[in-house]
Amino acid sequence: MQKKETERYWNPFLETLSPQEMKRIQFKKFKRMVEWAYLNSKLYRRLYDAAGFKPGDLKRWEDIPNVPIVQKEDYRRAQAREPWPYGDSLSVPLDEITEYHQTSGTTGQPVYQADTWQDWEWWTEMWAYMLWAQGLRKSDRVFILSGYNVNMSSWASHYASEKVGCEVIPGGILNTEERLLKIKELRANVIMASPSYVFRMEDTCKNKLHMDPRELKIEKILCTGEPGANVPSTKRQIEEAWGAKVYDNAMATEVGGWGFECTSQPGGLHANEAFFLIELVDIDRGYPIQELHIPGKIVVTTFDRYAQPCIRFDTKDISMWGKPCQCGRTFRILKGGIHGRADEITKIKGVLFNPLTVEEVVLGTQELADDYFLEVKEEDSAEILVLKVEKRPGVCLDTKTLERNLARQLRLKTNLTFQIEFQEYGTLLRPEVKIQRFRDMRVNK
Repeated sequence: MQKKETERYWNPFLETLSPQEMKRIQFKKFKRMVEWAYLNSKLYRRLYDAAGFKPGDLKRWEDIPNVPIVQKEDYRRAQAREPWPYGDSLSVPLDEITEYHQTSGTTGQPVYQADTWQDWEWWTEMWAYMLWAQGLRKSDRVFILSGYNVNMSSWASHYASEKVGCEVIPGGILNTEERLLKIKELRANVIMASPSYVFRMEDTCKNKLHMDPRELKIEKILCTGEPGANVPSTKRQIEEAWGAKVYDNAMATEVGGWGFECTSQPGGLHANEAFFLIELVDIDRGYPIQELHIPGKIVVTTFDRYAQPCIRFDTKDISMWGKPCQCGRTFRILKGGIHGRADEITKIKGVLFNPLTVEEVVLGTQELADDYFLEVKEEDSAEILVLKVEKRPGVCLDTKTLERNLARQLRLKTNLTFQIEFQEYGTLLRPEVKIQRFRDMRVNK
C-alpha cells in the first residue's frame, strides 16, 4: 500500500506503542533470539556455556542483564574458523548468505558481516523508519556520497531511500569536486555523509570551486559514521554553512541503524526500539541505567536478524537517557546522541577526559578551521595533551591571542592544559568517510 507523504510515521502502530507494550514485545523477541543463537551459533553457545547461562534462565525482563555481553573481539576470534570467512559466528548454512559487508577496521581486524535476503530486507525496513522520520519523501532526490564498497553504509541508505520512494544518485566513485558539481547539475536536495566529510565538502566548495554551499540548495544532510552531528557547535556550523537541516544517525555494521534523529530535532537520538533492545549500562560495573541524565555505555540487541545474531553487543558508545520527544514517537531518547566512546574516555593527569569535548570547543571557535587532531603522549614521565588545529584563511586575530583564547576555553571545559600547535591551513587530514581524531600514545594507559 502506498504511504501518504503527509503521514508522520513509517509505522504508526509500533512508533507510538505504549512503553509497557513495547517492553512486552521486546522481551518476547529477545528471548527468541537468545534461544536461536544458543541452538545455531557456536560463538554464542560457547559464550553462554562459559558463563553458566542457559536460555531457560531467561524468564522475565529483569533477567536480561544476566545474559553475557558480546564484544567485537569475540566475533574476530570466532571468524578465524571455518566456514570462511564467518566461522563460528554464522547461524545459517553458508549457501543461504546473499549479502557480504564488513566493518571499517579502524579499530583492528574487520568483522565480516553475513546476511540472508530476509536479514537484508530487515535492514532496509529499519532504515526506512529513520529516513521517513527525517522527512524524506518521494519528492526528494538523494545523493549518496560514500563509496559503494565492502562497507555497509552506502548500500543500506541507498536501498532504504528507494523504499521510501526517493530518487537515488550513487555518487560514491566521484571525487569531492565531481560530487559537488554533480549535486548542482542534478539539483539533489538531500546528501548523506559523515560530519567530517561534510566539512571537507564545504572547504572544497568555497576554496576550489569558489561557490557558496548554499547555492546547491541542499535541504537535508543526514550524518552517520562518527559522533558529531548532535554536538551543538558542529550541527550549528553545518546548518549555517549549507542552509540545511542536519540529522544525526547511529549505526554499526554488526548491529544496524539503532538510533536516529527526527524532524523535531530533540537534541538526541530516538532508540529504534521496534528493531532493537537498547540498554544503557554502567561503564565500569555493567548494571542497568534507567534514570535520566546518567551517562552509560550502549548495549544493543538486534531482533529478527538471524544469519549472524548480535545479542547484547557492547558498542563502546556513551550516552544517557533523556526526556520524551515532542514528535509523538514513544521510542526513548538518548540525550545528546553519542557522547564519545568508552575506549577513548580516559584519565589524563588524574582527570577523566572525553575527546569529544574538544570538538565542541574547536568548532565553536569561528577563527579555526573544522579539522583538528588530538593526541596524548608521555615526555619525561609527564602526560602531554597536544591539539593540532588550523587557522581559517583571512582571519585577522593574531595567532598568539587565538591560542590564549582557545587554551582558556579548553581549560574551562576539560580542567586540563593543552599544548596547541597551529598547522598550515589545509595540511591536516581531510577524510572521505570518517576519521579518528584522538590518539593515545602513552605506554602505560
